[in-house]
Amino acid sequence: MDFGTILDKWEKGQSQTLKTSLHDNEAYNKDAEILYKTQVPGEHRRSLLSKKPDDMLDIHGLTRDKAWLSLDLFFSRAKNCGYEKLRIIHGKGNHSQEEAVLGGIVRDFIEQCPYAGESGHEKHQNGGSGATWVFIKSDR
Repeated sequence: MDFGTILDKWEKGQSQTLKTSLHDNEAYNKDAEILYKTQVPGEHRRSLLSKKPDDMLDIHGLTRDKAWLSLDLFFSRAKNCGYEKLRIIHGKGNHSQEEAVLGGIVRDFIEQCPYAGESGHEKHQNGGSGATWVFIKSDR
């Protein structure tokens, strides 16, 4: 089953069918199973998108190392507290002498963090591309 088919089934609410089909075959697609386990079901996902973040972290002005450490502590605490949605303010890099750094650090951290799920940039009034929202994966 390819990624597009998985997303189509997911959007159509066939998650139970997907769950069954993942384990019916001996050689199932591990990526498909990971997608199933980490995605947030339809209604709950929509409510999380409109929900205000449970907590927020501003890493403006931090070095790469300090930003990474702050993110690590922030996500660990969020997971332990049972938070569902976080906001990270990293700025757009307008004041950087070279290229924007912190936005990239946030993206790299989210990709590597086992607790981080779906993410995206905030709406314009909440910081636009200078802020990122992240869902925290639930223990299912």
